[in-house]
Amino acid sequence: MNRTTPLVVLGGGPGGYTAAFLAAEQGIPTLLLDADSQPGGVCLQRGCIPSKALLQVARLILENREAARMGLHFAPPAIDLAGVRHWKEAVVQRLMGGLAEQCRRRGVTFLQGQGRLLDAHTLLVSHPDGREESLSFDNAILATGSRPAGLPGLDLTLPGIMDSTQALALERIPRTLLVVGGGTIGLELGTVYAALGSAVSVVEKSDGLLPGADRDLLRPLAQRLARLFASVQTQTQVTALQRETDGIRVTVQNGENRTEHWAEALLVATGRLPNSQNLGLEKAGIALERGFVTVGADMRSSVPHILAIGDLIGGAMLAHKAAADARRAVATLTNQPATGRKVVPVVTYTDPELAYAGLTESAARQQGIPVKAIRFPWAASGRAHTLERTEGLSKWIIDPPSERVLGVGIVGAHAGELLAYGVQALEQGLTIRQVAQTLHPHPTLSETLQEAAELSLGESVHYYAPRRERSTLG
Repeated sequence: MNRTTPLVVLGGGPGGYTAAFLAAEQGIPTLLLDADSQPGGVCLQRGCIPSKALLQVARLILENREAARMGLHFAPPAIDLAGVRHWKEAVVQRLMGGLAEQCRRRGVTFLQGQGRLLDAHTLLVSHPDGREESLSFDNAILATGSRPAGLPGLDLTLPGIMDSTQALALERIPRTLLVVGGGTIGLELGTVYAALGSAVSVVEKSDGLLPGADRDLLRPLAQRLARLFASVQTQTQVTALQRETDGIRVTVQNGENRTEHWAEALLVATGRLPNSQNLGLEKAGIALERGFVTVGADMRSSVPHILAIGDLIGGAMLAHKAAADARRAVATLTNQPATGRKVVPVVTYTDPELAYAGLTESAARQQGIPVKAIRFPWAASGRAHTLERTEGLSKWIIDPPSERVLGVGIVGAHAGELLAYGVQALEQGLTIRQVAQTLHPHPTLSETLQEAAELSLGESVHYYAPRRERSTLG
């Protein structure tokens, strides 16, 4: 068989389907090609959505335990693991069905199959039933995403070793779980399994959890995780794995010290790698750097009519960043002005959540940029007290001379929901004075951002900083 299309989008995740839908809206006949039977990609099917569904289950379990402080006493929940899996999958299936319907309504042709470039204008599509067909295209957007990274030199095919996809399948709850990787994926899934009953230990090779986040924001989360997890070790690297009858013997190295851990299961959460292999990129003449497709600001690769977006081009491997790339790619194809979005928010959906955007205090210090950091502790927030979540912190990073907002950070309940307000302040170039003068509803957690702004001006009502400290806050 032979097909032709003006535009093919290879990859049906958030970047891919966003590009396909927007291109179709611009009148471009578009074919969306993905290996799965429906669009959604890793984020919807094996990542963002199922993990957040399971984190909601974890949050309910943890709230059940914490309710005693409010005078409420519940029996420990009976966990129906099959029921949890069924609910999680139902959420995923509803959303996938919605995307399939969006394809139909927008006139996007969805095709299941693996795509491999034969040249700069032809894809070979391999279907699940073994059929193959060639697909000729005028333009292409590559959005093939990423896959879990492993542990080089170690056999990860041993029984009991999981990657993030396998962990989300929730086949069983091991008595003990060792998580290798203290980044977002490791901490989120570690939280889920700890809430469900596993004794979770975490090892991280860098000198701290969530390396990109400021340490003052990490501190409340780390303290809570220290109570939830059996142990957390940083500056620690896995050097050997050995399968035993009922678990895995793991050898780890911390400086000169070598120790062993035994765990019933091992979760490898050491980051992700771009899906740039087996795409035939070399046959089309597409340039790569460290496995990532190199693109310009317009998302064009070294072959101008082939664009690339999302995890495949590096940077923040986040669904919303991929979707923003998709908008820029479609703008390029339709000769429209590119969108101005430049701030990429980052959220870790642990308990508490940790979220930040723009310039971090640690990055400013490393780059020699003079900034002022303003922190408002949630212990001074009435709403945080009513939620029994006073461990939180809201923070602004500002440029002292201009008072312009350069960064925002939040740790606490619902931090991910609060962050968009800070992102808007960054995108619009607001000053900290403008934030302070914006009326926020009371009592809310959003007030903590206003109070942090007021604190920088010496106007905070609920938290007092001596006058001599106000000019040197941060």
